Amino acid sequence: MRLPAAGILAALAAGAVLAAEPTATQAPLPASRPPPKTIAQAATMKELLAASKPGDWRGLDPDHTLYLELATGRVVIELNPAFAPRHVANIETLARAHWYDGLAINRVQDNFVVQWGDPLNGKPNVGERRLPSEFTRPGAALSFTRLKDPDTFAPEVGFSNGFPVARNAGEAWLVHCYGMVGVGRDTDPSTAIGTELYAVIGQAPRQLDRNIALVGRVVWGMEQLSSLPRGSGDLGFYEQPEQHVPITTVRLAAEVPAAERSNLEVMRTDTPTFERLVEIRRNRKDAWYKVPAGRIDVCNVPLPVREKPVERADRKKG
Repeated sequence: MRLPAAGILAALAAGAVLAAEPTATQAPLPASRPPPKTIAQAATMKELLAASKPGDWRGLDPDHTLYLELATGRVVIELNPAFAPRHVANIETLARAHWYDGLAINRVQDNFVVQWGDPLNGKPNVGERRLPSEFTRPGAALSFTRLKDPDTFAPEVGFSNGFPVARNAGEAWLVHCYGMVGVGRDTDPSTAIGTELYAVIGQAPRQLDRNIALVGRVVWGMEQLSSLPRGSGDLGFYEQPEQHVPITTVRLAAEVPAAERSNLEVMRTDTPTFERLVEIRRNRKDAWYKVPAGRIDVCNVPLPVREKPVERADRKKG
């Protein structure tokens, strides 16, 4: 039978539709994805982190990294000997001697700090008994990524090797941002020797800057500290011994077998990628924000930390 021309065209059109539809054994073609954005194109933190390169990150030095082990999990603290070398050395001496083992978190003050150690100095000390204050350090030759934003407490603020820093013409100091770790003391500054430590869990108490030695920051496991019940005593101290949160161990990462270490890396703060991150947070343009702030506080700049990506075996061979 001969089809008229219109019938032939209809049949061809139907065949074209059928040919375009996948059969039961033919997998549908994957939907095309937009190409990933570059660092310069990134408008959100998620896009920027996805666009970051291996050189934008650095690993933690196991000789200057503490693992504070609680029953609920591990808290990883990166120490900073560049700003408080004697204090950091004493803390590392105490950790190597397992001095902190069996002590406890004994203070949790709302919107302020979590504190742990031996407040009564009842445990024999194996390190130095008195230390210089180390509240500041000379600012000359300091690696420093400056923020252009004004600060209430210092002429300049920015970042040095991953830590928030303030400085003036002659000296620099670490800043009491969320997660920073400092050394408790009495009125005499020399009593700060590392037997009591605290971490900031509230709005940045910048009035403490240059009054206490800051020695590092929590880079992982902050929720283990910030979610603890608040103490009901003065300054948030726990009033009953059973309220104390036991410390299982405190170890330097270098003392822990490699297979049991937390394989973390932190974003470098001396790269164009970090500068782009600061600008993204200074002027939020993701859909939820309607009015970008146009400025940022040093303690509101996020310092990204991630578990180090596992390199595929076939990629190593290539």
